[in-house]
Amino acid sequence: MAKLLSCVLGPRLYKIYRERDSERAPSGVPETPTSVTNPSSSSWDTYYQPRALEKHADSILALASVFWSISYYSSPFAFFYLYRKGYLSLSKVVPFSHYAGTLLLLLAGVACLRGIGRWTNPQYRQFITILEATHRNQSVENKRQLANYNFDFRSWPVDFHWEEPSSRKESRGGPSHRGVALLRPEPLHRGTADTLLNRVKKLPCQITSYLVAHTLGRRMLYPGSVYLLQKALMPVLLQGQARLVEECNGRRAKLLACDGNEIDTIFVDRRGTAEPQGQKLVICCEGNAGFYEVGCVSTPLEAGYSVLGWNHPGFAGSTGVPFPQNEANAMDVVVQFAIHRLGFQLQDIIIYAWSIGGFTATWAAMSYPDISAVILDASFDDLVPLALKVMPDSWRGLVTRTVRQHLNLNNAEQLCRYQGPVLLIRRTKDEIITTTVPEDIMSNRGNDLLLKLLQHRYPRVMAEEGLRVVRQWLEASSQLEEASIYSRWEVEEDWCLSVLRSYQAEHGPDFPWSVGEDMSADGRRQLALFLVS
Repeated sequence: MAKLLSCVLGPRLYKIYRERDSERAPSGVPETPTSVTNPSSSSWDTYYQPRALEKHADSILALASVFWSISYYSSPFAFFYLYRKGYLSLSKVVPFSHYAGTLLLLLAGVACLRGIGRWTNPQYRQFITILEATHRNQSVENKRQLANYNFDFRSWPVDFHWEEPSSRKESRGGPSHRGVALLRPEPLHRGTADTLLNRVKKLPCQITSYLVAHTLGRRMLYPGSVYLLQKALMPVLLQGQARLVEECNGRRAKLLACDGNEIDTIFVDRRGTAEPQGQKLVICCEGNAGFYEVGCVSTPLEAGYSVLGWNHPGFAGSTGVPFPQNEANAMDVVVQFAIHRLGFQLQDIIIYAWSIGGFTATWAAMSYPDISAVILDASFDDLVPLALKVMPDSWRGLVTRTVRQHLNLNNAEQLCRYQGPVLLIRRTKDEIITTTVPEDIMSNRGNDLLLKLLQHRYPRVMAEEGLRVVRQWLEASSQLEEASIYSRWEVEEDWCLSVLRSYQAEHGPDFPWSVGEDMSADGRRQLALFLVS
């Protein structure tokens, strides 16, 4: 009876991976008392095949879940319509509640039938036995067996806790339950007295900004957090995850962040291979509709690096919602996991980010300055110009206030606090981070990210002459034009390199540098072009 109840309340099982020889337990190691025999036949190398009763019950519950999601997103309009039609009176609401209660009872009955279907399936019974054993005892053997299954990640046991590192328990400077530290925007009206009257005047605007950010704004900024999109992408995500686990020996783990969100991660370890790059770990930060299952993790994997991918809060197996504070909290626990559980040093970690993932990448670079390097692909400097592009001009004040208070992705400001090497990759026809049209390459906000970084690190070089020639180089629409500008100013690379090395040897590596202070205008132009290229 207990097993039947576990089948009723258990998670949905998607796939049973084929067992890899490298993961088989050594014959000389005895199994723990709570461990369970591992599936070994080739028939397990397939998607989980539910019995007819479970399959049809699952379809009904999945359809009900989609309808509930649609109802949730359309509820404001439905409420307004029902109010106008007079359907919200007590005489109408009571019968409706009876219908809703009946429907819930029917769905509960369907869930029980699904549980019976699972109970009659030996594959599911074996899976639920392994899952319960792992929750009771997270031994290496039990975790190894559980890793052979792909199921609803909400039921996966927590592998790493944000408070697990002993140094964090002893220090007061680490994150609290409220979250890690973020850079806060300056007040819009500096010098204004913060009186009670001013607070009352601001209250309607603050309420409006809050509602916009938590309804329309967040979903426009992170469409990957929308349930309907995730539902549509589910087959693709399952296929991508199977590739990472079966072909790349990836290991999933659930991390608990300081805000209580559970972060879905996958780790591919290349340290035991002949590839020298495998000693370096690349932490990948995905875009606003990206998932590690089908995201940018493939690039460092193909290059032979060890890779740690993770999903934004609210994406796939991760819980929560992707606001900046939650994003930073998630990134913090991912880095801590890489250091304290996976055993990498900060000097061996590279952060690689795509698009909006630049926020968490630059936050990690700012908060962990010993990180080896940062690579930002198709990223931007600040969210406000991009948000203003897609909203009406009459909403300018509301959009700016909403972004600054609730969705402040200040990538450039964070990146300027990092002292290490940075590689920026600009897409020449990017229609997402341009403020006009993709063909207008100077409206690409990746240019602004580069300029702000260079102006912070080399303020004397990026004075009037240097800034002007760098803008000309950025306006070039082809590599041929870039080379033409480079040769026009006769850039002597050996000379530029020797100037930078001698300055570093004399003054140290910390930015900003005053190099170029006593240099001619022609020298500053050469140095600026050398740095930007």
